[in-house]
Amino acid sequence: MNQLTLNSEFTVSGKGLHSGLEITATFKPAADNFGYKFKRVDLEGEPVIDALAENVVDTTRGTVLGKNGVVVSTVEHALAALYASRIDNCLIEVNGPELPILDGSAITYIEKIEEVGLKEQDSDKDFYIVKEKLQLKDEETGSTITVYPEDGFSVECMVEYNSPVLPNQFAILDDLSEFKNEVASARTFVFVREIHPLLENNLIKGGDLDNAIVIYDQKISQEKIDELCDIVKVPHLHIDNLGYINPKPLTWDNEPARHKLMDIIGDLALIGRPLKGRVVAIRPGHTINNKFARMIRKAVKHNDVQSPVYNPNLTPIIDINGIKQLLPHRYPFLLIDKIIEIDKKHCVAVKNVTVNEPFFQGHFPQEPVMPGVLQVEAMAQAAGVLVLNFLEEPEKYSTYFLKIDNVKFRQKVVPGNTLLLSVALTTEIRRGCAVVKGYAFVGEKVVCEAEFMAQIIKNK
Repeated sequence: MNQLTLNSEFTVSGKGLHSGLEITATFKPAADNFGYKFKRVDLEGEPVIDALAENVVDTTRGTVLGKNGVVVSTVEHALAALYASRIDNCLIEVNGPELPILDGSAITYIEKIEEVGLKEQDSDKDFYIVKEKLQLKDEETGSTITVYPEDGFSVECMVEYNSPVLPNQFAILDDLSEFKNEVASARTFVFVREIHPLLENNLIKGGDLDNAIVIYDQKISQEKIDELCDIVKVPHLHIDNLGYINPKPLTWDNEPARHKLMDIIGDLALIGRPLKGRVVAIRPGHTINNKFARMIRKAVKHNDVQSPVYNPNLTPIIDINGIKQLLPHRYPFLLIDKIIEIDKKHCVAVKNVTVNEPFFQGHFPQEPVMPGVLQVEAMAQAAGVLVLNFLEEPEKYSTYFLKIDNVKFRQKVVPGNTLLLSVALTTEIRRGCAVVKGYAFVGEKVVCEAEFMAQIIKNK
Protein backbone atom coordinates (compact mmCIF):
# COMPACT_ATOMS: atom_id res chain seq x y z
CA MET A 1 0.00 0.00 0.00
CA ASN A 2 1.33 3.42 -0.93
CA GLN A 3 1.21 6.52 1.25
CA LEU A 4 -1.63 8.99 0.75
CA THR A 5 -2.04 12.75 1.02
CA LEU A 6 -4.81 15.20 0.17
CA ASN A 7 -5.51 15.85 -3.48
CA SER A 8 -5.87 19.57 -2.70
CA GLU A 9 -6.20 21.78 0.36
CA PHE A 10 -9.34 22.57 2.33
CA THR A 11 -10.23 25.01 5.10
CA VAL A 12 -12.46 24.87 8.18
CA SER A 13 -13.38 27.78 10.45
CA GLY A 14 -15.17 28.19 13.76
CA LYS A 15 -14.85 28.78 17.49
CA GLY A 16 -12.10 27.26 19.55
CA LEU A 17 -13.62 25.15 22.33
CA HIS A 18 -11.30 26.40 25.05
CA SER A 19 -10.16 29.80 23.78
CA GLY A 20 -13.49 30.93 22.34
CA LEU A 21 -11.54 32.58 19.47
CA GLU A 22 -12.62 32.47 15.83
CA ILE A 23 -10.07 30.16 14.23
CA THR A 24 -9.30 29.02 10.71
CA ALA A 25 -7.37 25.83 9.91
CA THR A 26 -6.15 24.91 6.42
CA PHE A 27 -5.26 21.31 5.62
CA LYS A 28 -2.68 21.00 2.83
CA PRO A 29 -1.13 18.14 0.84
CA ALA A 30 2.36 17.16 1.96
CA ALA A 31 5.30 15.21 0.55
CA ASP A 32 6.07 11.53 1.10
CA ASN A 33 7.15 10.64 4.67
CA PHE A 34 6.13 14.12 5.91
CA GLY A 35 3.68 12.85 8.51
CA TYR A 36 1.28 15.24 10.26
CA LYS A 37 2.54 18.69 11.24
CA PHE A 38 0.84 21.82 12.62
CA LYS A 39 2.00 25.30 11.64
CA ARG A 40 1.01 28.37 13.72
CA VAL A 41 0.68 30.94 10.92
CA ASP A 42 -0.40 33.64 13.40
CA LEU A 43 2.99 33.67 15.15
CA GLU A 44 6.31 35.15 14.11
CA GLY A 45 8.37 32.65 12.16
CA GLU A 46 5.32 30.41 11.70
CA PRO A 47 6.64 27.65 14.01
CA VAL A 48 5.89 24.03 13.14
CA ILE A 49 5.05 21.25 15.61
CA ASP A 50 5.35 17.59 14.64
CA ALA A 51 2.21 15.65 15.56
CA LEU A 52 4.00 13.02 17.63
CA ALA A 53 3.18 11.60 21.04
CA GLU A 54 6.32 12.98 22.71
CA ASN A 55 5.24 16.53 21.77
CA VAL A 56 2.02 16.33 23.82
CA VAL A 57 2.30 18.83 26.68
CA ASP A 58 -1.19 18.63 28.21
CA THR A 59 -4.15 16.23 28.19
CA THR A 60 -6.71 18.21 30.20
CA ARG A 61 -10.00 17.99 28.26
CA GLY A 62 -8.13 17.50 24.98
CA THR A 63 -4.76 16.75 23.44
CA VAL A 64 -2.35 19.68 23.38
CA LEU A 65 0.78 19.63 21.23
CA GLY A 66 3.60 21.97 22.17
CA LYS A 67 7.16 22.91 21.32
CA ASN A 68 9.30 25.77 22.64
CA GLY A 69 6.29 27.35 24.31
CA VAL A 70 4.11 27.22 21.17
CA VAL A 71 0.96 25.08 21.46
CA VAL A 72 -1.89 23.75 19.34
CA SER A 73 -4.72 22.10 21.25
CA THR A 74 -7.88 20.09 20.53
CA VAL A 75 -6.14 18.28 17.68
CA GLU A 76 -7.62 14.82 18.26
CA HIS A 77 -10.77 15.10 16.10
CA ALA A 78 -8.89 16.31 13.04
CA LEU A 79 -6.17 13.68 13.51
CA ALA A 80 -8.79 10.94 13.87
CA ALA A 81 -10.34 12.00 10.55
CA LEU A 82 -6.96 12.05 8.79
CA TYR A 83 -5.99 8.67 10.23
CA ALA A 84 -9.36 7.07 9.46
CA SER A 85 -9.07 8.35 5.89
CA ARG A 86 -5.68 6.57 5.74
CA ILE A 87 -3.89 9.86 5.03
CA ASP A 88 -0.19 9.66 5.91
CA ASN A 89 1.05 13.16 5.13
CA CYS A 90 -0.64 16.50 5.82
CA LEU A 91 0.32 20.03 6.86
CA ILE A 92 -2.27 21.83 9.00
CA GLU A 93 -1.91 25.61 9.13
CA VAL A 94 -3.84 27.22 11.99
CA ASN A 95 -4.13 30.87 12.99
CA GLY A 96 -4.73 30.30 16.68
CA PRO A 97 -3.84 28.16 19.70
CA GLU A 98 -6.28 25.37 18.87
CA LEU A 99 -8.35 23.86 16.09
CA PRO A 100 -11.99 24.93 15.76
CA ILE A 101 -14.36 22.65 17.64
CA LEU A 102 -17.03 22.80 14.88
CA ASP A 103 -19.94 20.62 16.10
CA GLY A 104 -17.74 18.70 18.55
CA SER A 105 -17.23 15.76 16.20
CA ALA A 106 -15.05 14.79 13.23
CA ILE A 107 -17.74 14.65 10.55
CA THR A 108 -16.88 18.04 8.99
CA TYR A 109 -13.27 16.96 8.52
CA ILE A 110 -14.36 13.69 6.91
CA GLU A 111 -16.73 15.47 4.53
CA LYS A 112 -14.04 17.98 3.53
CA ILE A 113 -11.53 15.18 2.93
CA GLU A 114 -14.05 13.41 0.70
CA GLU A 115 -14.68 16.65 -1.22
CA VAL A 116 -11.04 17.21 -2.16
CA GLY A 117 -10.13 13.52 -2.48
CA LEU A 118 -6.88 11.68 -1.89
CA LYS A 119 -3.64 11.44 -3.84
CA GLU A 120 -1.53 8.30 -3.93
CA GLN A 121 2.18 8.86 -3.39
CA ASP A 122 5.29 6.95 -4.41
CA SER A 123 6.47 5.70 -1.02
CA ASP A 124 5.13 2.60 0.72
CA LYS A 125 3.09 2.93 3.89
CA ASP A 126 5.24 2.21 6.90
CA PHE A 127 3.00 0.16 9.19
CA TYR A 128 3.89 -0.69 12.75
CA ILE A 129 2.74 -4.29 13.08
CA VAL A 130 1.77 -5.51 16.54
CA LYS A 131 3.16 -9.03 16.91
CA GLU A 132 2.43 -9.68 20.57
CA LYS A 133 0.05 -8.37 23.20
CA LEU A 134 1.02 -4.98 24.65
CA GLN A 135 -0.76 -3.45 27.62
CA LEU A 136 -0.69 -0.27 29.67
CA LYS A 137 -2.65 0.02 32.91
CA ASP A 138 -3.15 2.99 35.20
CA GLU A 139 -3.63 1.49 38.67
CA GLU A 140 -4.90 4.78 40.07
CA THR A 141 -7.73 5.32 37.59
CA GLY A 142 -8.34 1.73 36.51
CA SER A 143 -7.85 2.72 32.87
CA THR A 144 -6.36 0.06 30.62
CA ILE A 145 -5.35 -0.02 26.96
CA THR A 146 -4.32 -3.28 25.33
CA VAL A 147 -3.36 -3.97 21.73
CA TYR A 148 -3.42 -7.43 20.18
CA PRO A 149 -1.99 -8.70 16.87
CA GLU A 150 -4.39 -8.30 13.96
CA ASP A 151 -3.98 -7.99 10.20
CA GLY A 152 -5.72 -4.61 10.13
CA PHE A 153 -6.79 -1.91 12.58
CA SER A 154 -9.79 -1.98 14.91
CA VAL A 155 -10.81 -0.47 18.24
CA GLU A 156 -13.04 -1.55 21.12
CA CYS A 157 -13.88 1.02 23.80
CA MET A 158 -15.67 0.72 27.14
CA VAL A 159 -16.46 3.81 29.23
CA GLU A 160 -17.62 3.83 32.83
CA TYR A 161 -18.88 6.79 34.83
CA ASN A 162 -20.41 7.10 38.28
CA SER A 163 -23.52 8.64 36.74
CA PRO A 164 -27.19 7.64 36.56
CA VAL A 165 -27.38 9.14 33.07
CA LEU A 166 -24.12 7.82 31.63
CA PRO A 167 -23.18 4.49 33.24
CA ASN A 168 -21.27 1.81 31.31
CA GLN A 169 -21.19 2.11 27.51
CA PHE A 170 -19.43 0.12 24.82
CA ALA A 171 -18.44 0.99 21.25
CA ILE A 172 -16.57 -0.90 18.55
CA LEU A 173 -15.04 -0.10 15.17
CA ASP A 174 -14.03 -3.18 13.20
CA ASP A 175 -12.59 -1.36 10.20
CA LEU A 176 -11.58 2.22 9.38
CA SER A 177 -13.91 2.15 6.38
CA GLU A 178 -16.81 2.29 8.90
CA PHE A 179 -15.50 5.43 10.62
CA LYS A 180 -17.66 7.94 8.71
CA ASN A 181 -20.96 6.18 9.40
CA GLU A 182 -20.25 4.75 12.84
CA VAL A 183 -17.99 7.21 14.65
CA ALA A 184 -17.32 10.53 12.88
CA SER A 185 -20.56 12.24 14.00
CA ALA A 186 -20.10 11.40 17.69
CA ARG A 187 -19.86 14.68 19.63
CA THR A 188 -17.72 15.55 22.63
CA PHE A 189 -19.56 15.63 25.96
CA VAL A 190 -19.43 17.31 29.35
CA PHE A 191 -21.31 16.95 32.65
CA VAL A 192 -23.09 20.05 33.99
CA ARG A 193 -21.26 19.54 37.30
CA GLU A 194 -17.92 19.90 35.43
CA ILE A 195 -18.69 23.20 33.68
CA HIS A 196 -17.90 25.59 36.51
CA PRO A 197 -14.52 23.98 37.43
CA LEU A 198 -13.53 23.93 33.75
CA LEU A 199 -14.38 27.61 33.37
CA GLU A 200 -12.36 28.38 36.51
CA ASN A 201 -9.40 26.65 34.79
CA ASN A 202 -9.79 28.97 31.79
CA LEU A 203 -11.23 26.20 29.60
CA ILE A 204 -14.36 25.69 27.41
CA LYS A 205 -14.81 29.42 26.73
CA GLY A 206 -16.21 28.45 23.34
CA GLY A 207 -18.40 25.60 24.57
CA ASP A 208 -22.14 25.65 23.94
CA LEU A 209 -25.06 23.33 23.27
CA ASP A 210 -24.20 23.23 19.57
CA ASN A 211 -20.71 21.78 19.95
CA ALA A 212 -20.99 19.45 22.94
CA ILE A 213 -23.40 16.99 24.51
CA VAL A 214 -24.29 18.33 27.97
CA ILE A 215 -25.24 15.75 30.60
CA TYR A 216 -27.35 16.77 33.62
CA ASP A 217 -26.89 13.93 36.12
CA GLN A 218 -26.96 15.68 39.52
CA LYS A 219 -29.79 18.01 40.48
CA ILE A 220 -28.82 21.60 41.25
CA SER A 221 -30.90 24.68 42.02
CA GLN A 222 -32.49 26.74 39.28
CA GLU A 223 -30.40 29.66 40.49
CA LYS A 224 -27.20 27.68 39.77
CA ILE A 225 -28.53 26.61 36.37
CA ASP A 226 -29.32 30.23 35.48
CA GLU A 227 -25.84 31.28 36.60
CA LEU A 228 -24.20 28.66 34.35
CA CYS A 229 -26.40 29.66 31.42
CA ASP A 230 -25.30 33.26 31.84
CA ILE A 231 -21.65 32.27 31.96
CA VAL A 232 -21.83 30.22 28.74
CA LYS A 233 -24.15 32.80 27.14
CA VAL A 234 -27.16 30.62 26.40
CA PRO A 235 -30.83 31.29 27.27
CA HIS A 236 -31.94 30.18 30.71
CA LEU A 237 -32.94 26.53 30.82
CA HIS A 238 -35.56 24.99 33.07
CA ILE A 239 -34.54 21.40 33.62
CA ASP A 240 -36.93 19.12 35.45
CA ASN A 241 -35.38 15.70 34.82
CA LEU A 242 -31.91 14.25 34.69
CA GLY A 243 -30.62 13.48 31.20
CA TYR A 244 -29.16 15.05 28.06
CA ILE A 245 -30.18 18.69 27.69
CA ASN A 246 -29.13 19.38 24.08
CA PRO A 247 -31.74 20.54 21.56
CA LYS A 248 -30.26 18.05 19.08
CA PRO A 249 -30.92 14.45 20.19
CA LEU A 250 -28.20 11.84 20.44
CA THR A 251 -27.20 10.25 17.14
CA TRP A 252 -26.69 6.91 18.95
CA ASP A 253 -27.57 5.78 22.45
CA ASN A 254 -23.85 5.16 23.03
CA GLU A 255 -22.64 8.39 21.39
CA PRO A 256 -20.30 9.26 24.30
CA ALA A 257 -18.55 5.88 23.98
CA ARG A 258 -18.21 6.37 20.23
CA HIS A 259 -16.68 9.78 20.82
CA LYS A 260 -14.17 8.27 23.23
CA LEU A 261 -13.32 5.75 20.52
CA MET A 262 -12.71 8.66 18.13
CA ASP A 263 -10.39 10.26 20.68
CA ILE A 264 -8.41 7.02 20.90
CA ILE A 265 -7.88 6.99 17.14
CA GLY A 266 -6.85 10.66 17.13
CA ASP A 267 -4.39 10.15 19.96
CA LEU A 268 -2.93 6.98 18.42
CA ALA A 269 -2.37 8.91 15.19
CA LEU A 270 0.48 10.53 17.17
CA ILE A 271 2.44 7.27 16.93
CA GLY A 272 3.54 8.59 13.56
CA ARG A 273 2.91 5.34 11.69
CA PRO A 274 -0.30 3.48 10.85
CA LEU A 275 -0.89 0.61 13.26
CA LYS A 276 -1.83 -2.97 12.52
CA GLY A 277 -3.49 -4.30 15.65
CA ARG A 278 -6.70 -4.50 17.66
CA VAL A 279 -6.93 -1.87 20.38
CA VAL A 280 -9.09 -2.59 23.44
CA ALA A 281 -9.56 0.36 25.80
CA ILE A 282 -11.28 0.35 29.19
CA ARG A 283 -12.06 3.74 30.71
CA PRO A 284 -9.80 5.58 28.25
CA GLY A 285 -8.89 9.25 28.33
CA HIS A 286 -6.37 11.53 26.67
CA THR A 287 -3.81 10.94 29.42
CA ILE A 288 -3.61 7.16 29.15
CA ASN A 289 -4.07 7.38 25.36
CA ASN A 290 -0.94 9.52 25.17
CA LYS A 291 1.03 7.30 27.54
CA PHE A 292 0.12 4.33 25.37
CA ALA A 293 1.08 6.16 22.17
CA ARG A 294 4.44 7.04 23.76
CA MET A 295 4.96 3.41 24.69
CA ILE A 296 4.36 2.37 21.08
CA ARG A 297 6.67 5.17 19.89
CA LYS A 298 9.46 3.68 22.00
CA ALA A 299 8.83 0.28 20.44
CA VAL A 300 8.88 1.90 16.98
CA LYS A 301 12.26 3.51 17.69
CA HIS A 302 13.63 0.27 19.12
CA ASN A 303 12.46 -1.65 16.04
CA ASP A 304 13.03 0.95 13.37
CA VAL A 305 12.89 -1.87 10.82
CA GLN A 306 10.39 -4.60 11.64
CA SER A 307 10.80 -8.17 10.55
CA PRO A 308 8.18 -9.51 8.13
CA VAL A 309 5.25 -11.48 9.50
CA TYR A 310 5.97 -15.15 8.87
CA ASN A 311 3.38 -17.89 9.22
CA PRO A 312 4.93 -21.23 8.16
CA ASN A 313 1.45 -22.75 7.85
CA LEU A 314 0.57 -20.56 4.86
CA THR A 315 1.21 -21.72 1.31
CA PRO A 316 4.13 -19.76 -0.18
CA ILE A 317 3.46 -17.34 -3.02
CA ILE A 318 6.37 -18.89 -4.93
CA ASP A 319 7.70 -22.30 -3.88
CA ILE A 320 11.14 -23.74 -4.62
CA ASN A 321 10.07 -25.00 -8.05
CA GLY A 322 8.84 -21.53 -8.97
CA ILE A 323 12.11 -20.00 -7.75
CA LYS A 324 14.08 -22.43 -9.95
CA GLN A 325 12.09 -21.26 -12.95
CA LEU A 326 13.13 -17.66 -12.22
CA LEU A 327 16.74 -18.06 -11.06
CA PRO A 328 19.58 -19.99 -12.73
CA HIS A 329 21.13 -20.87 -9.34
CA ARG A 330 21.26 -24.52 -8.29
CA TYR A 331 22.76 -26.59 -5.45
CA PRO A 332 24.91 -25.72 -3.63
CA PHE A 333 24.32 -22.05 -4.40
CA LEU A 334 20.53 -21.67 -4.38
CA LEU A 335 20.10 -19.90 -1.05
CA ILE A 336 16.36 -19.21 -0.79
CA ASP A 337 13.60 -21.77 -0.22
CA LYS A 338 10.34 -19.89 -0.82
CA ILE A 339 8.77 -16.47 -1.34
CA ILE A 340 6.10 -15.37 1.17
CA GLU A 341 5.52 -11.77 -0.02
CA ILE A 342 6.03 -10.10 -3.37
CA ASP A 343 4.82 -7.07 -5.27
CA LYS A 344 6.44 -4.76 -7.80
CA LYS A 345 8.53 -3.02 -5.13
CA HIS A 346 9.41 -5.54 -2.47
CA CYS A 347 9.87 -9.23 -1.80
CA VAL A 348 10.29 -11.44 1.26
CA ALA A 349 12.07 -14.79 0.96
CA VAL A 350 12.72 -17.55 3.49
CA LYS A 351 15.96 -19.48 3.93
CA ASN A 352 15.93 -22.39 6.37
CA VAL A 353 19.49 -22.74 7.61
CA THR A 354 20.38 -26.37 8.37
CA VAL A 355 23.55 -28.01 9.56
CA ASN A 356 23.71 -29.88 6.23
CA GLU A 357 24.68 -26.71 4.32
CA PRO A 358 27.96 -27.53 2.52
CA PHE A 359 29.66 -24.31 3.66
CA PHE A 360 29.45 -25.39 7.30
CA GLN A 361 32.10 -28.06 6.60
CA GLY A 362 34.75 -25.35 6.56
CA HIS A 363 33.00 -22.33 8.18
CA PHE A 364 33.59 -23.46 10.85
CA PRO A 365 33.69 -27.18 11.77
CA GLN A 366 33.48 -26.56 15.53
CA GLU A 367 31.56 -23.28 15.36
CA PRO A 368 29.19 -23.37 12.34
CA VAL A 369 28.36 -19.84 11.18
CA MET A 370 26.72 -18.85 7.90
CA PRO A 371 29.20 -16.62 6.00
CA GLY A 372 28.10 -13.02 5.77
CA VAL A 373 28.77 -12.92 2.05
CA LEU A 374 26.24 -15.71 1.59
CA GLN A 375 23.65 -13.79 3.58
CA VAL A 376 24.13 -10.92 1.14
CA GLU A 377 23.97 -13.38 -1.75
CA ALA A 378 20.67 -14.76 -0.38
CA MET A 379 19.28 -11.20 -0.28
CA ALA A 380 20.47 -10.69 -3.85
CA GLN A 381 18.68 -13.87 -4.95
CA ALA A 382 15.47 -12.59 -3.34
CA ALA A 383 15.99 -9.35 -5.27
CA GLY A 384 16.51 -11.41 -8.42
CA VAL A 385 13.11 -13.03 -7.93
CA LEU A 386 11.62 -9.58 -7.35
CA VAL A 387 12.88 -8.06 -10.60
CA LEU A 388 12.55 -11.16 -12.80
CA ASN A 389 9.09 -12.22 -11.63
CA PHE A 390 7.39 -9.46 -13.61
CA LEU A 391 9.37 -9.94 -16.83
CA GLU A 392 8.09 -11.86 -19.79
CA GLU A 393 10.21 -15.00 -20.28
CA PRO A 394 12.23 -14.43 -17.05
CA GLU A 395 14.19 -17.62 -17.67
CA LYS A 396 16.06 -15.77 -20.43
CA TYR A 397 17.53 -13.23 -17.96
CA SER A 398 19.93 -13.19 -15.03
CA THR A 399 20.91 -10.55 -12.46
CA TYR A 400 24.50 -9.62 -11.64
CA PHE A 401 25.99 -7.52 -8.83
CA LEU A 402 27.36 -4.13 -9.86
CA LYS A 403 28.13 -2.85 -6.37
CA ILE A 404 27.41 -3.47 -2.70
CA ASP A 405 27.33 -0.66 -0.11
CA ASN A 406 26.71 -0.11 3.60
CA VAL A 407 26.86 -3.77 4.57
CA LYS A 408 26.41 -4.44 8.28
CA PHE A 409 26.49 -7.76 10.09
CA ARG A 410 24.80 -7.58 13.48
CA GLN A 411 24.47 -11.16 14.69
CA LYS A 412 25.61 -14.68 13.83
CA VAL A 413 23.40 -16.92 11.70
CA VAL A 414 23.72 -20.55 12.76
CA PRO A 415 22.14 -23.93 11.98
CA GLY A 416 18.49 -24.03 13.04
CA ASN A 417 17.85 -20.36 12.23
CA THR A 418 15.10 -19.33 9.84
CA LEU A 419 16.37 -16.41 7.80
CA LEU A 420 13.77 -13.92 6.54
CA LEU A 421 15.13 -11.86 3.66
CA SER A 422 13.28 -8.61 2.98
CA VAL A 423 14.35 -6.63 -0.09
CA ALA A 424 12.86 -3.51 -1.65
CA LEU A 425 13.62 -1.38 -4.68
CA THR A 426 14.75 2.10 -3.63
CA THR A 427 14.34 3.55 -7.13
CA GLU A 428 12.64 2.55 -10.32
CA ILE A 429 14.53 0.11 -12.54
CA ARG A 430 16.44 2.19 -15.10
CA ARG A 431 18.47 0.84 -18.02
CA GLY A 432 18.24 -2.62 -16.58
CA CYS A 433 19.72 -1.58 -13.24
CA ALA A 434 17.95 -2.20 -9.94
CA VAL A 435 18.98 -0.47 -6.70
CA VAL A 436 17.88 -2.50 -3.69
CA LYS A 437 17.90 -2.20 0.10
CA GLY A 438 17.90 -5.54 1.88
CA TYR A 439 17.52 -6.78 5.44
CA ALA A 440 18.00 -10.28 6.82
CA PHE A 441 16.15 -11.20 10.01
CA VAL A 442 16.26 -14.03 12.50
CA GLY A 443 13.11 -13.70 14.57
CA GLU A 444 12.64 -9.99 15.27
CA LYS A 445 16.34 -9.13 15.04
CA VAL A 446 18.16 -7.70 12.03
CA VAL A 447 21.21 -9.91 11.46
CA CYS A 448 22.42 -8.32 8.25
CA GLU A 449 21.63 -5.35 6.01
CA ALA A 450 23.03 -4.11 2.73
CA GLU A 451 22.40 -1.83 -0.21
CA PHE A 452 23.30 -3.11 -3.63
CA MET A 453 22.89 -2.51 -7.33
CA ALA A 454 22.28 -5.29 -9.78
CA GLN A 455 22.00 -5.38 -13.54
CA ILE A 456 19.44 -7.43 -15.43
CA ILE A 457 21.13 -9.01 -18.44
CA LYS A 458 19.70 -11.25 -21.13
CA ASN A 459 21.38 -14.64 -21.22
CA LYS A 460 23.36 -15.60 -24.30
